[in-house]
Amino acid sequence: MRSGAVGVGRAVRRFGPLLLRLAAGVAVLWFLLRLVGAAPFVDGLRAVTWPAVVAAVALTVFTTVCSAWRWRVVARALGIGIGLRGATGAYYRSLFLNSVLIGGVIGDVHRAVTHGRRAGDVALGVRAVAWERLWGQVIQAVVTAVVLLTVASPVRPALPYVVAGIAVVAGVAGCVVLVVRGAAGRGRSRLARTARAASDDLRRQLLAPGVWPQVMLASVLVVAGHTATFVIAARVAGCTAPLGELVALLMVVQTAVVIPLSIGGWGPREGVAAWAFAAAGLGAATGVTVATLYAVLMLAAVAPGAALLLSDAIRRGRGPGHPDESTRPDLAPQTLEGVRG
Repeated sequence: MRSGAVGVGRAVRRFGPLLLRLAAGVAVLWFLLRLVGAAPFVDGLRAVTWPAVVAAVALTVFTTVCSAWRWRVVARALGIGIGLRGATGAYYRSLFLNSVLIGGVIGDVHRAVTHGRRAGDVALGVRAVAWERLWGQVIQAVVTAVVLLTVASPVRPALPYVVAGIAVVAGVAGCVVLVVRGAAGRGRSRLARTARAASDDLRRQLLAPGVWPQVMLASVLVVAGHTATFVIAARVAGCTAPLGELVALLMVVQTAVVIPLSIGGWGPREGVAAWAFAAAGLGAATGVTVATLYAVLMLAAVAPGAALLLSDAIRRGRGPGHPDESTRPDLAPQTLEGVRG
């Protein structure tokens, strides 16, 4: 009985968070289906056009290169190098995995573990990806707040929530900094080592004059590229709202993309889009249609990541003795293995 209880406890710890995310994403989609029906989703699929796909692919190349540049800057600041070409390929892999798997973060875990193994330090690889994603999300929230402050739109009432979210993040970060500074100087425990590493990351590297301006510029460019893709999806879907109002709506919708409760990217994004477009008087169904079309365009745009993952699998299948096999460490270990790591 005791061994059975231990096994159940381990299963809950391992799969519990994943099941909760799945349940949350399913609940959002179920509510939307009850609210607007399946027609807006079907309309989003039918609205796909080749010019829109080409534009989304081009903009995604731009945003992926900028994201890879941001990751490269952060990684080099932490003392773990990676070339821009390799970083771009790894980023495409992570974007595809985030787009098709539950939670929207497994691709980042895959990227972190793979890079860490290649560099010989998995912990450092994970820290580099974690800092890179954190900076990107913080700057996106700040840009969203600035847009809502400067552009008149029906979703301006959402500004207090955005500011409150930034304040909460800043408050938690401040508390963490205090704890880190207190723990960094005491003992040799795992917590103390982690605290010293985080403190060193912030104080000496990530806030260095040659690092944060590049991270900020790359992040702003990424936000601009994703917003442009969203605008294209809205126009193709038939939304005729003024551009300024539309950008404000889509900036709010983008904040939902980072919520790790999606199913292959679906869930919170469509829910927030329905609310934002309804608040603007454009109809919740229009918001769902735009979000659906955006999801399809982005899935097509990150398809190179699937090709790279397939190429990695073929190379692994050939074995190390194959003449075409690279002598470098594997670029794409199994995703579950990366999650366990």
